[in-house]
Amino acid sequence: MYKSFFKRILDLILALVALPFWFIILLIIGPIIYFQDKGSIFYNAPRLGKDGKVFKMYKFRSMKMNAPDLRNEDGSTFNAEDDPRLTRIGKFIRKTSLDETPQLLNIIKGDMSIIGPRPDLPEHHKLYEGNEARKLEVRPGVSGFNQAYFRNTVPWKERIQNDIYYIDHLSFWLDIKIFFKTAVSVLKSEDVFVKESSTEATKNKKVSM
Repeated sequence: MYKSFFKRILDLILALVALPFWFIILLIIGPIIYFQDKGSIFYNAPRLGKDGKVFKMYKFRSMKMNAPDLRNEDGSTFNAEDDPRLTRIGKFIRKTSLDETPQLLNIIKGDMSIIGPRPDLPEHHKLYEGNEARKLEVRPGVSGFNQAYFRNTVPWKERIQNDIYYIDHLSFWLDIKIFFKTAVSVLKSEDVFVKESSTEATKNKKVSM
């Protein structure tokens, strides 16, 4: 019942409550993003949603206009603290995860959930193997199991298996644990940027459920 009904109701209520506070963030961050390079405030990224539907995921723009698209070997997006594509304000909003806050609008629209698998790029759909397409069984989330416990320290394929683990164990209490673990990770700025190999990072992480 939670997965099929109450989760969506809870998402909508919390997003509407948070919306006025997000408008304050928009009024502060928006002009800074614009005046640093006279570019757009938002970055609307196409992403895979529930059942493979493509939607526009909203983010505050953290990179310079017309920055090149860089990818890691596994096809995931490149992410590093010294990335020259980031603007000055972009480094700050990326590190504090403020760049993700416009996804409140995606939650209200029904594209996303507060907690769920992070959405993949549309072209990743054809790269899924075995049971990996199962991550599309639920709405993608602003945060999720990977973001709470590993953030950016595990490879893409491993993230997908963690997403499937989440789907198989989805419950109200698991969402609560992920929510508060995410809050702690954001406040500590843990694992925002990849600083070591994914294999070593995984070895050094211990997940406590």
